[in-house]
Amino acid sequence: MRIIQRIAVPAGLAVSLLSLSACGGLKTSAPQVNSLEGGGLGGPPSGSDSLFTLGKGGGGGSSANTNIQVNAYLWRATLDTLSFMPLVSADPFGGVIITDWYSPPSAPGTRFKANAYILSKTLTADAIQVSVFEQQQQGGQWVDVQADPSIASGLEDRILAHAADLQAAANNTK
Repeated sequence: MRIIQRIAVPAGLAVSLLSLSACGGLKTSAPQVNSLEGGGLGGPPSGSDSLFTLGKGGGGGSSANTNIQVNAYLWRATLDTLSFMPLVSADPFGGVIITDWYSPPSAPGTRFKANAYILSKTLTADAIQVSVFEQQQQGGQWVDVQADPSIASGLEDRILAHAADLQAAANNTK
């Protein structure tokens, strides 16, 4: 047993040293992640890629897709427009906002849920899609019913108008 230990310990050290020497040419420092500096909603994009550029596209030229790929004005306008509904999930990288069920005070037996998808970096009408789901209470149970399509299109119109206002306000402050 003692002989095996005498051989195993130096052999293990040799393997470890060989493994470490093979890493000699590798860059071992972790890349730095920029702060929100220059990458927020109103600030100009910084010269290098930032994790939080909110669709402003970085200038670092990296092939990794770490920037948010949605229009910042559409993102903010969607959050603002749907703020009357409880928020379940908001994914700025994927451009998805999901709300929880909301019952309007005027119709307590009806509830709505919305999913918003921001599909582009550009501020265009086809860059936002809202899906609205409706349920009505029947016999103590919530039952799915077909939501009026004008509700979703009305929300999309409000989001687009608010996003255009946000963009105009940002351009006027420059």
